[in-house]
Amino acid sequence: MARVLGPSPASLYRAIAQLVEYTGRKLTSEQADELEARGNRYLYEINSRWTIDGTSRKNLGRYANHSCRPNAETHTTGHKVIIRAIKNIETGAEITYDYGGDYLTNIITRRGCKCDKCRKARADARAKPRAKS
Repeated sequence: MARVLGPSPASLYRAIAQLVEYTGRKLTSEQADELEARGNRYLYEINSRWTIDGTSRKNLGRYANHSCRPNAETHTTGHKVIIRAIKNIETGAEITYDYGGDYLTNIITRRGCKCDKCRKARADARAKPRAKS
């Protein structure tokens, strides 16, 4: 899980601040499809021809998690992917961005989204029937 690091708890990363670059080997779509079939979940598709393999632990961007209510977004320039803040983020807060439709459909929907917004919605839905009884 990626967290914002800073000199003090009062630190704040302002919206639009560059947080981290998503780095790794540049793969063709065919190579990425092969890795995905073997279970690799750290693939960032740049476009229809190229994908970044973010498997390396040196890639700090791989620790940013999915959220339906993110505090960051990705910005692609050429073949470079930057994760940047879209809200003010306090030191120690988890960095999240929306992984996109393909990931949501193929991975998350099978297991259920684990972001705070979705967990709260599921907990509220479970609590309603209990409150009625």
